[in-house]
Amino acid sequence: MEIILKKDIKSLGNKDDIIIVKNGYGRNYLIPKSYATLATPSAKKILAENIKQKAFKQEKLKNLALETAKKLENKIIKIGAKTSSTGKIFGSVNSIQIAEAIKKKGVEIDRKIIEIDQDHIKEIGKYVAIIKLHKEVKIELPFEVISE
Repeated sequence: MEIILKKDIKSLGNKDDIIIVKNGYGRNYLIPKSYATLATPSAKKILAENIKQKAFKQEKLKNLALETAKKLENKIIKIGAKTSSTGKIFGSVNSIQIAEAIKKKGVEIDRKIIEIDQDHIKEIGKYVAIIKLHKEVKIELPFEVISE
């Protein structure tokens, strides 16, 4: 029996894969649980069109991510923080402050896509944040924490 997977299943395959399984497994388990549908000729055509449209959307998103990466290239991000005389920050610097500093430079970035080596930065100095704009587009953005 030929079926199209609707979800990723560890032992069978990934979403939108066309696979062959035994009749009982397909009819009694996969199809009733909505993990798969029958791979009829019309379902295959619909799947091909959906994959084509998804690829087009992914390419568009990747191009937008590349444009954003070019805007962020060679930007110097400085984040001011209140510090003690020893250089320790009162509080910490996290992805929210980095996203706000980037926004001041004219580029809107969601704080959830910013990764920092440490969870919270508690000293002044130079650091690097990794920004995942797309699954294929990641940039390293250096930033500096300075005393206010």
